[in-house]
Amino acid sequence: MENISEQMRDSGFGTAVTGSGLDTNYGLAQCYGDLSSLDCVLCYAEARTVLPQCYPFNGGRIFLDGCFMRAENYSFFEEHTGPDDRAVCGNTSRKGLNFQESARQAVTHAVAAALENEGYAKAQVAVLGKNESAYVLANCWRTLNNTSCKTCLENASASVLGCLPWSEGRALNTGCFIRYSDTDFLNKEPGNGISRGTVIIVVVSIVSSLVVLAIGVAIGVYIWKYRYIQKKRRGSNDAEKFVKLLHDSNLNFKYSTLDRATGSFNDGNKLGQGGFGTVYKGVLPDGREIAVKRLFFNNRHRAADFYNEVKLISSVEHKNLVRLLGCSCSGPESLLVYEFLPNKSLDRFIFDPIRGKLLDWEKRYVVIIGTVEGLVYLHENSETKIIHRDIKASNILLDSKLRAKIADFGLARSFQEDQSHISTAIAGTLGYMAPEYLAHGQLTEKADVYSFGVLLLEIVTGKQNNKSKATEYSDSIVTVTWRHFQLGTVEEIYDPNLMLHNDNHGSNVRNEIFRVVQIGLLCTQEIPSLRPSMSKVLHLLTKKDEDLSAPTNPPFLDEKMEFNETSDNECYPLNRADNDSIATVTHSSFYGR
Repeated sequence: MENISEQMRDSGFGTAVTGSGLDTNYGLAQCYGDLSSLDCVLCYAEARTVLPQCYPFNGGRIFLDGCFMRAENYSFFEEHTGPDDRAVCGNTSRKGLNFQESARQAVTHAVAAALENEGYAKAQVAVLGKNESAYVLANCWRTLNNTSCKTCLENASASVLGCLPWSEGRALNTGCFIRYSDTDFLNKEPGNGISRGTVIIVVVSIVSSLVVLAIGVAIGVYIWKYRYIQKKRRGSNDAEKFVKLLHDSNLNFKYSTLDRATGSFNDGNKLGQGGFGTVYKGVLPDGREIAVKRLFFNNRHRAADFYNEVKLISSVEHKNLVRLLGCSCSGPESLLVYEFLPNKSLDRFIFDPIRGKLLDWEKRYVVIIGTVEGLVYLHENSETKIIHRDIKASNILLDSKLRAKIADFGLARSFQEDQSHISTAIAGTLGYMAPEYLAHGQLTEKADVYSFGVLLLEIVTGKQNNKSKATEYSDSIVTVTWRHFQLGTVEEIYDPNLMLHNDNHGSNVRNEIFRVVQIGLLCTQEIPSLRPSMSKVLHLLTKKDEDLSAPTNPPFLDEKMEFNETSDNECYPLNRADNDSIATVTHSSFYGR
């Protein structure tokens, strides 16, 4: 997928082949021709988060409102037709004969133009006697030759026109995509803004400056390399100094002590496993219970980062953060030692129908407040601003009184005061990562806010965002909640374990839960600047008489997944609304792009 990511940034299209023999996997992604580079990267990032929901099938197809993605365990790059080709129709309104004729003309024009334009075209045909038009986009996947593209578009056009007289239709075919609508969904394609004369001037200028440029580049590379080496040496020296400090401090644990404490890392003492290591329960000679994380990495390349993380975590202390007791870095592997929390993690409660009864709304609200207070400390009150990057239910641990403590700082990053964001390799958990972070790797505290918003909705609904049941359709919890919020039916998705049917729960409790849902939607808005800070979230949760602003759309609202029961390797994201109507599938609906 990383190979495809680079290609998508460069050209809006990418393919990849990984593995060998029976384990070979094939991937393809492409943005529609009218999508800007920025929107293309965002769309592909979203598609990547949806694809894992196709498991346990052998592959899947993702249609989003701007891009397409497919993965299989066989080479499909030249396929242009298939048994799962289909049309999806919107039923917002029936159109008259004049619109139907304009739609047919627009589809015909778009198909013809696409065959002369590398498989992509859009068209607009005015409706006779009305102030409206029919809009069409047609796109083949770039792996097809012209003959295959022609066949696919002809089949797709016949299929999508079967949606008439409905106002909208889409053909989701193996090798191409066509959409028509009475709404202008087409994006304006920005021109390069350079005239032919300007190009000549630029070329002459470049040629005349080539020697100067080459010298400048050589000097720049030398300076960069020198600074990089010096920085690396300084980092290595800092790590060595930190190791010495650890060895002489009370943070240092002997490897042999931790090995005995955990019964030589016996599976019977295993508490759980995360992205960076396995956690074991241990008992020290003085009787203290501890949690020991046995880290997966164990090489010098990662050592400096490990020491920096230990330094970062050991510098923070708050009642809602899991306390780091120390580490061992002198044995055969790296170990982190934390305080032991008997109730393990929040996900073991809210996603379990039995244990969930132990957390009624009052207890869940205390967990929410504790998590917020921990994040406020990290973002605003610690010595340096810290972004956690992996806020989710399994990283919220519960003490003996079911109070929340944020754990697992393996992905945490610190900010300098003068930084608005930092650029970093993308890391985290799919379903909880903010779209702008997925797309660009530019990290701000609003990424944690987004993850926390997802967590809020999970706490209220008892449903895990990135796990779907084997039902026909599967939405993200954010999308499901947003739609119920719009319809005024949010109570339908509340976790039954909240026990709101109890007579002791009056309207105040119901209002409080609804307010938490609205705050969760504010935290998961697509535009980062619209999301509240964590201190603002804390204010909104505690000042219950303060009015809340209306949340705007979450990212990629119309994402939809359909699991195909007749095939072992297909899954499609579709769209849905009330009273859906279709041509060859059971549900569909459309939203503006």
